Amino acid sequence: MHSLKLILLGAACATMLPVTSAAAAAENPAVFDAETKVRYQVAKVDGVDIFYREAGSSDLPTILLIHGFPSSSHMYRNLIPALADKYHVIAPDYPGFGHSAVPAAAEYRYTFDNYAATIGKLLEQKKVDRYAIYVMDYGAPVGFRVATANPEKVTALIAQNGNAYEEGLEKFWDPIRAYWKTGGSTEREAMRWATSLKATHWQYTHGVKDLSLISPDAWTMDQAFLDRPGNQEIQLDLFYDYRTNLPLYPKWQEYFRNRKPPTLVLWGKNDEIFVAAGAEAYRRDNQDVEVHLLDTGHFALETHGPEIAGYIRDFLGRRVR
Repeated sequence: MHSLKLILLGAACATMLPVTSAAAAAENPAVFDAETKVRYQVAKVDGVDIFYREAGSSDLPTILLIHGFPSSSHMYRNLIPALADKYHVIAPDYPGFGHSAVPAAAEYRYTFDNYAATIGKLLEQKKVDRYAIYVMDYGAPVGFRVATANPEKVTALIAQNGNAYEEGLEKFWDPIRAYWKTGGSTEREAMRWATSLKATHWQYTHGVKDLSLISPDAWTMDQAFLDRPGNQEIQLDLFYDYRTNLPLYPKWQEYFRNRKPPTLVLWGKNDEIFVAAGAEAYRRDNQDVEVHLLDTGHFALETHGPEIAGYIRDFLGRRVR
């Protein structure tokens, strides 16, 4: 099993190439390659190695892709090259996720506040001072912290099953809310199932009509990282820290109302983790929001990747200089 995980961790993934880029490649393969080739890099932020994927010329408008649980920048493996002919794309892994370092809890605070600080410092190191943010799942509380701390730098928001409203949290969250109330060992152990292979597989497949569209590499990759020694405890700490996000919802909603960032909402409408009502709620604070509900589950990119790439290219092409 260990060798299988290593093979999957090193496996190459297919990419989605827009038609216009394919035509450009036929005319000038060297230019196409330079625009869309994904690079896998590491930056040291406050002494912690942060892995990130990057593609597209730095002269192009930047899109920051922030991942969810239990995934990593691997969830964007196909989206990055589908955007990189027109955009500079950066997708980092949080500490404790993907290929970033996993420092001991005494050396790094595994909180959403600290994740946002780490991502902000990575952008500063790379001298990226204007960017659109794509948020998904955990990416929403991380990305919205980054956005509200630097509103003048944000050109647009793209929320894909990334929640900022109480309406998005229904029955799925009952055992997590119980954990928030006490922080006790009984409630903590009741949440350990969420780090299991069964739970990871469910996140990828629940609400999906055609399971043949879901690559088993996705959940196997995520589980390989979750199964590293000590990683479950990091994830359980983060489940508890998630309670700090809900009191910030009013602040984020005020940001949506006052700054009115161009916002594209893409949502797997069959998601039970963040239900579709959370997508529609974005319209309440910014009437100019575009919402598209997709007939799929939580990890919508796995089934609707080309469609999502098309929505992003169209939206940013119209709304962001």
